[in-house]
Amino acid sequence: MMPRIGFPELIVILVIALVLFGPGKLPAMGKAVGETLKEFKKATGEIMGGNSTVASTETKAEVKADAEGKAETKMEAKIVDIKSEDVK
Repeated sequence: MMPRIGFPELIVILVIALVLFGPGKLPAMGKAVGETLKEFKKATGEIMGGNSTVASTETKAEVKADAEGKAETKMEAKIVDIKSEDVK
């Protein structure tokens, strides 16, 4: 069984990280670790929750694609109208 990390051990780890990476890169690394943990929690939640978020995202993408297709059709109709007016 692994021993637990206490407060003194955590301080030593943080000091070593500060010495290795410097004070300039340490906040960026902390942000990257935080974003990684956030994505990991999101992914595990999707797996445990039955992927309902993925399904809703795909549905939204399909609706958006349909709306864009209709918009393109309307634009094509306007272009045809303009071309037919130019011919007259």
